[in-house]
Amino acid sequence: MKWIEAKVTYDHPDPDLAADLVATVFFDLHLQGVVIEDPALTANADLAEDAIASAESHAVIGYFAGNRRAEGIADRLTRMLEALRGTTGLICRVSYRQVDDQNWSEAWKAHFWPQQIGNRLVVKPTWRDYPRQPNDIIIELDPGMAFGTGTHPTTALCLKLVEKYLQPGADFLDVGTGSGILMIAAALLGAGSVHGLDKDELAVEVAAENIGRNRIDPEKWSVHCGDLVQEVKKKYAMVAANILTPVIMELLENVTRVLCPAGLFICSGIIAAHDQMVIEKMYAQGLEPIEVCTQEEWIAIVAKRA
Repeated sequence: MKWIEAKVTYDHPDPDLAADLVATVFFDLHLQGVVIEDPALTANADLAEDAIASAESHAVIGYFAGNRRAEGIADRLTRMLEALRGTTGLICRVSYRQVDDQNWSEAWKAHFWPQQIGNRLVVKPTWRDYPRQPNDIIIELDPGMAFGTGTHPTTALCLKLVEKYLQPGADFLDVGTGSGILMIAAALLGAGSVHGLDKDELAVEVAAENIGRNRIDPEKWSVHCGDLVQEVKKKYAMVAANILTPVIMELLENVTRVLCPAGLFICSGIIAAHDQMVIEKMYAQGLEPIEVCTQEEWIAIVAKRA
């Protein structure tokens, strides 16, 4: 298979924040094998633990299949980068080239190892051995969806908060499910049922594959293509959304409608500069923030329906 390499170069006063913002766009589009180039780095230091040596400029690189969806992905990438410029002032340039499968995927796999997140959750690539400990809850994932491996701070924050707050038997909804990792974690932690939504049909397919890989009871989960919660009829004890701030702000307009009384909303993907804006919107929509967590430049918030 041929793959398209997308390389976004940028110049920004805070290159680490810029890298996270661009990488999050890549992950939202389900680009694979995401790595970060930093001219200052002489050792590995990126999301997939695989930096490229001797970089000439700051850049984020990711890959998508060179199939009939390729043109649409490139168009969406352009629009999302333009949106970033409007909200954060980030100026960047994207370039593309065609590469062979083996040029990146196998090398990237070599750097993906089991990772413990929170107290009990362990995210394990399917081809790695891992000595299970008595209290481990192991999530088996294929490496394709980098954003779903837990290596990005926004995913790790969400996983930790789901582990902390989910009550056994609670129904769980994941908005923008991506790889399905939050659904899998909730199911393995004892949720009564888990449901996911994503506007990307490919993400829905990948999430279903990963959920099946973890042997979740077919009667206890579903994943569908949908835009936020407009079509959701059921109410949930917990709703999670690991997405970008502008989308969280839009979701807040309707999320209380799908939350049970005293239900919890967990959102991540918020840069530190936007946390107060999100918190103010929560109060305005009848949500009371009960915990704010930070990892690197990223914020996750837990709020309870009043």
